[in-house]
Amino acid sequence: MTLRQPLQSTKTCVDVGRHLFTGFSFTGLLAGLLLTASISSSLIAAPPESRTQTGTSEQVETRKPVEVRKSSEASLAKGDITFDDLKFDIEKNAVFEKSLLTKDVKKLNGMKVKLRGYILPSTLFKETDIEQFVLVRDNQECCFGPGAALFDCVIIEMVPGKTTDFVTRPVTVEGKFKIDTEKYKYPGGIGPGGASHFSIFKIAGESVR
Repeated sequence: MTLRQPLQSTKTCVDVGRHLFTGFSFTGLLAGLLLTASISSSLIAAPPESRTQTGTSEQVETRKPVEVRKSSEASLAKGDITFDDLKFDIEKNAVFEKSLLTKDVKKLNGMKVKLRGYILPSTLFKETDIEQFVLVRDNQECCFGPGAALFDCVIIEMVPGKTTDFVTRPVTVEGKFKIDTEKYKYPGGIGPGGASHFSIFKIAGESVR
């Protein structure tokens, strides 16, 4: 198996994750990587002094708000969904309760869908023949783990006999959508920041293109 260093992670943190979670389930591996990622992000965070100053004015780069793009009824009927279709009212790092899910989100459970997003590289240890990965709404690390919105990621578990390779461009995953409120809990039911889950959505991936 070809090992690779996850994006924005230090070698020490990756080695800790490998040592602690070798032989464990995919759930345990993800949880371990989240914990080590939170450590590495604090190590590489840029200090306030790194902001560019010109004269007396400070120039700070800001991200543009993400445009909300919910699917039309016609698109939903065909199974074409977006991450905005998965949104529900929950604070970041909050404890998840089933009652928070909207009727529209619940309707997606069991549907065959197509969802476009990015493969999150920091949860991968190989670049080819991937059977399980995390799909996120954009290519920023903020979409998964501590401080991320719970609805901004979907766990992809490829069906038997199907795999995919890592790419940096957006991909479309097709397969059966499932709401799973048990499998992706943090160990002990509590994770960094107080969140109870690192994901509640998954797709049984039939194709990634």
